[in-house]
Amino acid sequence: MNAPLPWLAPKTHLPRHMTEPPRIYLDNAATSWPKPPGVLAAVRRHLEQLGAPSGRGAYREAVDVDRGIEQARLGLARLIGTDNARQVVFMFNGSDALNLAIHGLVRPGDHVVTTVCEHNSVLRPLRMLQETADLEVTYVRCNGQGLVDPTDIQQALRPTTRLVALVQASNVTGALQPVAEVGHLLAEHPAKFLVDAAQSLGHVPIDVDQLGVDLLAAPGHKGLLAPLGTGCLYIRPGLEHELRPIRQGGTGTISDQDVQPETLPAKYECGIHNVPGILGIGAAVQFLMEQTVQAIEEHEACQTRRLLEGLREIPDVTVYGPDDISLRVGVVSFSIDGSDPQEIAAMLDAGHRVQTRAGFHCAPKMHQALGTTERGGTVRLSLGWATTEEDVRGAVDAVRQIAAVAV
Repeated sequence: MNAPLPWLAPKTHLPRHMTEPPRIYLDNAATSWPKPPGVLAAVRRHLEQLGAPSGRGAYREAVDVDRGIEQARLGLARLIGTDNARQVVFMFNGSDALNLAIHGLVRPGDHVVTTVCEHNSVLRPLRMLQETADLEVTYVRCNGQGLVDPTDIQQALRPTTRLVALVQASNVTGALQPVAEVGHLLAEHPAKFLVDAAQSLGHVPIDVDQLGVDLLAAPGHKGLLAPLGTGCLYIRPGLEHELRPIRQGGTGTISDQDVQPETLPAKYECGIHNVPGILGIGAAVQFLMEQTVQAIEEHEACQTRRLLEGLREIPDVTVYGPDDISLRVGVVSFSIDGSDPQEIAAMLDAGHRVQTRAGFHCAPKMHQALGTTERGGTVRLSLGWATTEEDVRGAVDAVRQIAAVAV
């Protein structure tokens, strides 16, 4: 796909007498921007017109809110390939969803298999359980491109392995892990399979049944294109009997009792929802379904290929992650020999308005595996649905100029 997708609006350029270049936003792995217009409209409608909480009233606006939340839940379920919408639980963010999956499932004395590619939202809960609950954890290695071998995960399994946790797409290298292969291997093992879809949901098609996933966690504000402060956890039917809630509180159901409901989704959703955010999820999912995730995947792959080709032509620049574009998403980390990543990021923004993130990206073991810890991590450029060829060209030109004076 060489032509921009039809939803991409033309860039707004500053008048010639103004020297500041146009903004190039390449920090979509942190949060997606811009949001689709429907997301803004959904949030504004609640703030300006509805104003009601969820599950707490029977008046017209409250009913409208409840209907919108259930439509968002159904849309999410369809997006990940399931018709069982009540197995999709709304959370506050991706970390919240991962914490529920890990703390709710793991028991003292269990064994967990994960990888060096994981985000701290997996690593830190596991570390705490190692210190407080006699948990054993095996960290499977990756190769030089950041890819994990499913055989290594299979060999790490034990009879006591309760959970296998795997990030689908690395937030450092962009590497797409072999989730389907791992899910197939686990079909004959009692361990549950948790997939961190923070950098994949909305960027690549996902079908939880085909992947063999038991738990799928994701934030709303990244590839789902929804507001900050939103997230979701898919729970395979039946697993709710093993997965303990980690919060208790008001749900608007069985309010005459002081015990947490056992029914879904109320078992895991307590307190007032982030209603504007969840209605934003509903609008974002509608946008993704209309445009199709496949089309967005193709568009981002095209721009990622351009970015990789441009960066690899620059002397003294090292690019991390798979060479094969089919094995990665639009997350591209690089370094310039002898230069601090934070300084490079600051120069990109100050001199070229290229906005990105530098450092360890909350994935310390990934950087240890890449050998980038001592240099302070990497600079990460992350593409999204609205990234254009012009954005990529501007970013590559900016890196080329900085690399020329950095060494």
